[in-house]
Amino acid sequence: MGFMSLKLPFLTSRPRVAVIRLHGTIAAGGRAPLNDSALAPVIEKAFRKGKPAAVALIINSPGGSPVQSALIAARIRRLSEDKQVPVHAFVEDVAASGGYWLAAAADDIHADPASIIGSIGVISASFGAHDFISRHGIERRVYTSVKSKSMLDPFLPEKPDDVARLKDILGDMHQVFETYVKSRRAGKLTDDPDMFSGRVWMGEKAQQLGLIDGLAHAEPRLKQIYGDKTRFIRYGRRRSVMQRFGLSLADDAVTAIEERAAYARFGL
Repeated sequence: MGFMSLKLPFLTSRPRVAVIRLHGTIAAGGRAPLNDSALAPVIEKAFRKGKPAAVALIINSPGGSPVQSALIAARIRRLSEDKQVPVHAFVEDVAASGGYWLAAAADDIHADPASIIGSIGVISASFGAHDFISRHGIERRVYTSVKSKSMLDPFLPEKPDDVARLKDILGDMHQVFETYVKSRRAGKLTDDPDMFSGRVWMGEKAQQLGLIDGLAHAEPRLKQIYGDKTRFIRYGRRRSVMQRFGLSLADDAVTAIEERAAYARFGL
Protein backbone atom coordinates (compact mmCIF):
# COMPACT_ATOMS: atom_id res chain seq x y z
CA MET A 1 0.00 0.00 0.00
CA GLY A 2 1.53 3.30 -1.08
CA PHE A 3 1.64 6.46 1.00
CA MET A 4 -0.77 8.26 -1.35
CA SER A 5 -3.47 5.66 -0.69
CA LEU A 6 -3.39 6.17 3.08
CA LYS A 7 -6.18 8.24 4.66
CA LEU A 8 -4.53 9.95 7.56
CA PRO A 9 -6.97 11.61 9.99
CA PHE A 10 -4.84 14.74 10.42
CA LEU A 11 -4.72 15.22 6.62
CA THR A 12 -8.47 14.85 6.13
CA SER A 13 -9.92 18.26 5.31
CA ARG A 14 -12.88 19.51 7.28
CA PRO A 15 -15.68 21.36 5.45
CA ARG A 16 -15.25 25.14 5.59
CA VAL A 17 -18.19 27.53 5.61
CA ALA A 18 -17.46 31.22 5.11
CA VAL A 19 -19.71 33.38 7.29
CA ILE A 20 -20.45 36.98 6.28
CA ARG A 21 -22.23 39.20 8.79
CA LEU A 22 -24.53 41.78 7.19
CA HIS A 23 -25.66 43.99 10.05
CA GLY A 24 -27.14 47.49 9.87
CA THR A 25 -28.71 49.87 7.42
CA ILE A 26 -27.89 49.84 3.70
CA ALA A 27 -26.72 53.07 2.10
CA ALA A 28 -24.06 54.53 -0.18
CA GLY A 29 -21.02 56.09 1.44
CA GLY A 30 -18.30 54.93 3.79
CA ARG A 31 -20.24 55.83 6.95
CA ALA A 32 -23.05 53.36 6.20
CA PRO A 33 -22.68 49.88 7.74
CA LEU A 34 -23.64 48.13 4.49
CA ASN A 35 -22.80 49.23 0.95
CA ASP A 36 -21.36 47.50 -2.08
CA SER A 37 -18.00 49.24 -2.27
CA ALA A 38 -17.17 48.54 1.39
CA LEU A 39 -18.42 44.96 1.30
CA ALA A 40 -16.93 43.99 -2.07
CA PRO A 41 -13.51 42.86 -0.72
CA VAL A 42 -15.19 41.02 2.18
CA ILE A 43 -17.57 39.12 -0.10
CA GLU A 44 -14.88 38.37 -2.69
CA LYS A 45 -12.54 36.99 -0.02
CA ALA A 46 -15.25 34.83 1.52
CA PHE A 47 -15.99 33.11 -1.79
CA ARG A 48 -12.41 32.80 -3.02
CA LYS A 49 -10.32 31.91 0.04
CA GLY A 50 -9.88 28.27 1.01
CA LYS A 51 -12.48 26.76 -1.34
CA PRO A 52 -15.46 27.01 1.03
CA ALA A 53 -18.17 24.36 0.91
CA ALA A 54 -20.71 27.18 1.31
CA VAL A 55 -21.16 30.83 2.23
CA ALA A 56 -23.55 31.79 5.02
CA LEU A 57 -25.07 35.26 5.32
CA ILE A 58 -25.99 36.33 8.86
CA ILE A 59 -28.49 39.13 8.27
CA ASN A 60 -29.83 41.75 10.65
CA SER A 61 -30.93 44.73 8.58
CA PRO A 62 -34.01 46.98 8.42
CA GLY A 63 -33.14 47.90 4.82
CA GLY A 64 -32.08 51.09 3.10
CA SER A 65 -30.94 51.92 -0.42
CA PRO A 66 -32.56 49.76 -3.13
CA VAL A 67 -29.58 50.26 -5.44
CA GLN A 68 -26.98 49.28 -2.83
CA SER A 69 -29.13 46.28 -1.87
CA ALA A 70 -29.27 45.21 -5.51
CA LEU A 71 -25.51 45.69 -6.01
CA ILE A 72 -24.60 43.62 -2.94
CA ALA A 73 -27.08 40.87 -3.82
CA ALA A 74 -25.90 40.76 -7.45
CA ARG A 75 -22.27 40.41 -6.33
CA ILE A 76 -23.20 37.49 -4.09
CA ARG A 77 -25.09 35.77 -6.91
CA ARG A 78 -22.27 36.28 -9.44
CA LEU A 79 -19.68 34.76 -7.12
CA SER A 80 -21.97 31.91 -6.09
CA GLU A 81 -22.55 30.93 -9.70
CA ASP A 82 -18.95 31.49 -10.78
CA LYS A 83 -17.46 29.48 -7.91
CA GLN A 84 -20.33 26.97 -7.70
CA VAL A 85 -20.66 27.69 -3.98
CA PRO A 86 -24.12 27.50 -2.37
CA VAL A 87 -25.33 30.41 -0.23
CA HIS A 88 -27.45 30.13 2.92
CA ALA A 89 -29.07 33.10 4.68
CA PHE A 90 -29.93 33.26 8.38
CA VAL A 91 -32.02 36.13 9.73
CA GLU A 92 -31.47 37.44 13.25
CA ASP A 93 -33.79 40.25 14.45
CA VAL A 94 -34.93 41.55 11.09
CA ALA A 95 -34.57 41.18 7.32
CA ALA A 96 -36.92 43.85 6.05
CA SER A 97 -37.04 45.80 2.80
CA GLY A 98 -33.42 45.93 1.56
CA GLY A 99 -32.50 43.45 4.29
CA TYR A 100 -34.85 40.92 2.71
CA TRP A 101 -33.38 41.80 -0.71
CA LEU A 102 -30.01 40.60 0.65
CA ALA A 103 -31.55 37.44 2.14
CA ALA A 104 -33.17 36.59 -1.19
CA ALA A 105 -29.71 36.43 -2.77
CA ALA A 106 -29.23 33.12 -0.91
CA ASP A 107 -30.34 29.71 -2.14
CA ASP A 108 -32.34 29.23 1.06
CA ILE A 109 -33.37 31.43 3.97
CA HIS A 110 -33.82 30.46 7.62
CA ALA A 111 -34.85 32.59 10.57
CA ASP A 112 -35.69 32.55 14.26
CA PRO A 113 -39.40 32.26 15.13
CA ALA A 114 -39.22 35.84 16.49
CA SER A 115 -37.43 37.29 13.44
CA ILE A 116 -39.23 39.98 11.45
CA ILE A 117 -39.36 39.33 7.70
CA GLY A 118 -40.71 41.17 4.65
CA SER A 119 -41.53 44.83 4.09
CA ILE A 120 -41.27 44.31 0.33
CA GLY A 121 -41.89 47.87 -0.72
CA VAL A 122 -40.25 51.25 -1.26
CA ILE A 123 -40.41 54.32 0.96
CA SER A 124 -39.33 57.94 0.58
CA ALA A 125 -39.20 60.32 3.55
CA SER A 126 -38.46 64.03 3.68
CA PHE A 127 -39.57 67.16 5.53
CA GLY A 128 -41.16 70.52 4.82
CA ALA A 129 -39.75 73.71 6.30
CA HIS A 130 -41.37 76.41 4.19
CA ASP A 131 -43.62 77.68 7.01
CA PHE A 132 -40.66 77.82 9.41
CA ILE A 133 -38.44 79.91 7.12
CA SER A 134 -41.34 82.15 6.18
CA ARG A 135 -42.00 82.96 9.84
CA HIS A 136 -38.36 84.00 10.15
CA GLY A 137 -38.50 86.34 7.16
CA ILE A 138 -36.54 84.03 4.84
CA GLU A 139 -37.59 83.69 1.22
CA ARG A 140 -36.56 80.67 -0.86
CA ARG A 141 -35.62 81.47 -4.50
CA VAL A 142 -35.07 78.71 -7.07
CA TYR A 143 -34.57 79.25 -10.81
CA THR A 144 -34.38 76.44 -13.37
CA SER A 145 -34.09 76.20 -17.14
CA VAL A 146 -36.81 73.49 -17.31
CA LYS A 147 -39.92 72.91 -15.19
CA SER A 148 -39.00 69.47 -13.81
CA LYS A 149 -35.45 70.29 -12.71
CA SER A 150 -36.44 71.12 -9.13
CA MET A 151 -38.71 68.62 -7.40
CA LEU A 152 -39.96 68.37 -3.80
CA ASP A 153 -37.80 71.19 -2.48
CA PRO A 154 -38.26 71.00 1.33
CA PHE A 155 -38.08 74.78 1.60
CA LEU A 156 -41.01 75.35 -0.80
CA PRO A 157 -44.67 74.30 -0.48
CA GLU A 158 -45.35 70.79 -1.76
CA LYS A 159 -46.62 70.59 -5.34
CA PRO A 160 -49.14 67.91 -6.41
CA ASP A 161 -47.26 67.32 -9.69
CA ASP A 162 -44.03 66.66 -7.78
CA VAL A 163 -45.78 64.16 -5.50
CA ALA A 164 -47.28 62.38 -8.51
CA ARG A 165 -43.87 62.10 -10.20
CA LEU A 166 -42.30 60.75 -7.01
CA LYS A 167 -45.03 58.13 -6.65
CA ASP A 168 -44.40 57.04 -10.25
CA ILE A 169 -40.71 56.55 -9.44
CA LEU A 170 -41.53 54.66 -6.24
CA GLY A 171 -43.98 52.47 -8.15
CA ASP A 172 -41.37 51.59 -10.76
CA MET A 173 -38.81 50.82 -8.06
CA HIS A 174 -41.31 48.65 -6.21
CA GLN A 175 -41.88 46.67 -9.41
CA VAL A 176 -38.13 46.02 -9.68
CA PHE A 177 -38.09 44.74 -6.08
CA GLU A 178 -41.16 42.56 -6.58
CA THR A 179 -39.79 41.04 -9.80
CA TYR A 180 -36.49 40.24 -8.07
CA VAL A 181 -38.19 38.50 -5.13
CA LYS A 182 -40.46 36.49 -7.43
CA SER A 183 -37.47 35.33 -9.49
CA ARG A 184 -35.39 34.37 -6.45
CA ARG A 185 -38.28 32.66 -4.61
CA ALA A 186 -39.88 31.12 -7.69
CA GLY A 187 -42.13 28.20 -6.83
CA LYS A 188 -41.98 28.97 -3.09
CA LEU A 189 -44.19 32.04 -2.63
CA THR A 190 -47.91 31.78 -1.94
CA ASP A 191 -50.42 34.08 -3.63
CA ASP A 192 -51.20 36.04 -0.47
CA PRO A 193 -52.51 39.48 -1.56
CA ASP A 194 -50.42 41.21 1.13
CA MET A 195 -47.15 39.65 -0.03
CA PHE A 196 -45.92 42.82 -1.75
CA SER A 197 -47.87 45.36 0.29
CA GLY A 198 -44.99 46.33 2.57
CA ARG A 199 -46.23 44.20 5.49
CA VAL A 200 -43.87 42.30 7.76
CA TRP A 201 -44.33 38.91 9.40
CA MET A 202 -42.62 36.85 12.09
CA GLY A 203 -40.72 33.69 11.28
CA GLU A 204 -43.44 31.04 11.28
CA LYS A 205 -45.88 33.08 9.19
CA ALA A 206 -43.05 34.09 6.82
CA GLN A 207 -42.34 30.39 6.31
CA GLN A 208 -46.00 29.70 5.55
CA LEU A 209 -45.94 32.46 2.94
CA GLY A 210 -42.78 31.08 1.34
CA LEU A 211 -40.64 34.09 2.20
CA ILE A 212 -38.26 31.81 4.10
CA ASP A 213 -37.55 28.08 3.97
CA GLY A 214 -37.49 27.19 7.63
CA LEU A 215 -36.87 28.09 11.25
CA ALA A 216 -33.27 27.44 12.26
CA HIS A 217 -30.12 29.05 13.59
CA ALA A 218 -26.92 29.21 11.59
CA GLU A 219 -24.43 26.84 13.23
CA PRO A 220 -26.80 23.94 14.04
CA ARG A 221 -28.35 24.08 10.57
CA LEU A 222 -25.00 24.31 8.76
CA LYS A 223 -23.58 21.41 10.80
CA GLN A 224 -26.68 19.43 9.90
CA ILE A 225 -25.91 20.03 6.21
CA TYR A 226 -22.10 19.85 6.16
CA GLY A 227 -21.28 17.75 9.22
CA ASP A 228 -20.40 18.25 12.88
CA LYS A 229 -16.77 18.98 12.04
CA THR A 230 -17.60 21.98 9.87
CA ARG A 231 -15.25 24.93 10.37
CA PHE A 232 -16.72 28.43 10.34
CA ILE A 233 -14.52 31.17 8.87
CA ARG A 234 -15.95 34.58 9.70
CA TYR A 235 -15.63 37.66 7.50
CA GLY A 236 -16.74 41.24 8.07
CA ARG A 237 -15.85 44.87 7.54
CA ARG A 238 -12.83 46.12 9.44
CA ARG A 239 -13.18 49.32 11.40
CA SER A 240 -11.09 52.23 10.19
CA VAL A 241 -8.12 53.47 12.21
CA MET A 242 -10.15 56.50 13.32
CA GLN A 243 -13.01 54.29 14.52
CA ARG A 244 -10.65 51.97 16.38
CA PHE A 245 -9.13 54.90 18.27
CA GLY A 246 -12.47 56.63 18.88
CA LEU A 247 -11.69 59.57 16.60
CA SER A 248 -14.94 59.51 14.61
CA LEU A 249 -17.42 60.01 17.43
CA ALA A 250 -19.58 62.54 15.58
CA ASP A 251 -20.02 60.35 12.50
CA ASP A 252 -20.59 57.26 14.65
CA ALA A 253 -23.25 59.09 16.66
CA VAL A 254 -25.12 60.16 13.52
CA THR A 255 -24.94 56.61 12.14
CA ALA A 256 -26.25 55.21 15.42
CA ILE A 257 -29.21 57.60 15.44
CA GLU A 258 -30.09 56.79 11.83
CA GLU A 259 -29.87 53.06 12.52
CA ARG A 260 -31.94 53.36 15.68
CA ALA A 261 -34.68 55.13 13.72
CA ALA A 262 -34.63 52.45 10.98
CA TYR A 263 -34.93 49.57 13.46
CA ALA A 264 -37.62 51.43 15.43
CA ARG A 265 -39.97 51.16 12.43
CA PHE A 266 -40.22 47.45 13.27
CA GLY A 267 -40.51 47.84 17.05
CA LEU A 268 -36.85 46.91 17.62
